[in-house]
Amino acid sequence: MDMATLSVVGLMVVPLAAALVAAVLGPRRAAWIRWWSLAATLTALALAVLVTAQFLAVRGVRPPGEHAAATFRPELVPGADPARPHATTWMLLDFGQRGAVQFYLGVDGLNVWLIDLTALLMVSAVLISWPSIQERVPEYYAWLLALGAGMTGVFLAFDIILFYIFFELTLVPLFFLIGIWGGPERRHAARKFFIFTLAGSVITLLGLLAVVAACCQASPERSLTFSIPELILRLRAALEADRAAWLDFQTWVFLALLVGFAVKVPLFPVHTWLPLAHVEAPTAGSVLLAGVLLKLGTYGFLRLALPLTPDACAIVGVPVVGTLAVVGILYGALCALAQDDVKKLVAYSSISHLGFCMLGMFALNQAGLMGSLLQMINHGLSTGALFLIVGMLYDRYHTRRMADYGGLGAKLGGLTTCMVVICLASAGLPGLNGFVGEALCLFGAFATMPELTILAAAGILLGAWYLLTMLRQVFFGPLKEPEHEGRDIADLNGREVAILAPILALCFFLGIYPKPVMDAARPDVEVVAAILRDRTVPLVRPPALASHDRPQ
Repeated sequence: MDMATLSVVGLMVVPLAAALVAAVLGPRRAAWIRWWSLAATLTALALAVLVTAQFLAVRGVRPPGEHAAATFRPELVPGADPARPHATTWMLLDFGQRGAVQFYLGVDGLNVWLIDLTALLMVSAVLISWPSIQERVPEYYAWLLALGAGMTGVFLAFDIILFYIFFELTLVPLFFLIGIWGGPERRHAARKFFIFTLAGSVITLLGLLAVVAACCQASPERSLTFSIPELILRLRAALEADRAAWLDFQTWVFLALLVGFAVKVPLFPVHTWLPLAHVEAPTAGSVLLAGVLLKLGTYGFLRLALPLTPDACAIVGVPVVGTLAVVGILYGALCALAQDDVKKLVAYSSISHLGFCMLGMFALNQAGLMGSLLQMINHGLSTGALFLIVGMLYDRYHTRRMADYGGLGAKLGGLTTCMVVICLASAGLPGLNGFVGEALCLFGAFATMPELTILAAAGILLGAWYLLTMLRQVFFGPLKEPEHEGRDIADLNGREVAILAPILALCFFLGIYPKPVMDAARPDVEVVAAILRDRTVPLVRPPALASHDRPQ
């Protein structure tokens, strides 16, 4: 295997192998396991940076226009076969002439930055757990590292069965992280999270299998393929031959995918598991849940639902998902405004911010799709950092009630500065990362759903309202500290600076100069946009929007 193949495979193998080592070591090695887990996540982060550099180098030498293809074309594919551009020689289940389930991994513009985000937040999750996790340490880090391997696998997978396997496997580690190391209601929160997401995922599996079966019947050789790029090609050929005959099929498949991915995002009204899971999860669990796991739902829409069911996205997705996204934006913001628990406030803010992500995606144009992808990355950074800071505050005072705090900026200047910057980034202040993604989502959505977009813009004002209210109450005004039994409360230490500094730097970098991220993602965003643009079904809007012409 060459260096590129080793790097891509190592993104999953390193944390998985480290998890197995942590699991077999006894509790007497707790201190050593912390350092072992940190070394594993730092190695995975280095591999992610190396993969990104290799990917950008490969894309940089491609001739202009080569990526304007009808399907995805991942780079750095382990076991790549030059004669088969949408497959690999690495097999999981070989059915002979009938086809195969492949260990098909790769990197493209839609997943490369999400892989980097996962690797970075895994390092933060390990470091934030050092003082707070003191019981069953080997098990905790084993599950945490296994979760990192599963999340990375979802983003890397280009085989539809492999995608689903990793998608489901992420449930197990987080279930145990919440259920064992969570808060007082951890078992209820873990069960609710598991039941919601598993039920939705089973329905999504039926939709994915229906796509495989239909593409098999439509192909002249009647062979099975589970390759996502190949499925897109076959389905596009079938649509060009007789689009009307496939319209009902697209609709049912889209609804099946909608159920599973909407729970994962989560969209209103299937969001009710999220606030409880966030509040009860340990800090690292909340960071990874908000920063990465919720993106599995939005990524699923972008990678599978939009390119596989373009007509259904226009007929069903625009009115249904667009409306639910706006409801989620406003509902999540108003619920956040009503909270006294600062962790629950951040949890509801995730529902609101991911509503912008879904609104931009279902604008079905390039601006909205690019904004949606950027918003996935930006939300992972800013909301992940919010949960990290809330965890640092809880480690000091052991309470999350905002009414217990006041004026902490006078005592914890470094922590307050970081919180102010991250809150402004989350609110979408120009110059910070949240602005570019939200602006592109709104610009794209306005071309398709102008009235809904105007309502969604109110969510930006509400977001600033609840974030600034929290800042004022907790960090400004007269000093008011919760009871801390005479312990000395210090400002940020070296470990906490190491956690927050990279995230803050990226918030500024992506706010000032997002061009590298956008340039790397553009070819693959254009693939999705071209598939959506080629549909012949007119864009159907909610009744209030029906008088507007379809944008070109």
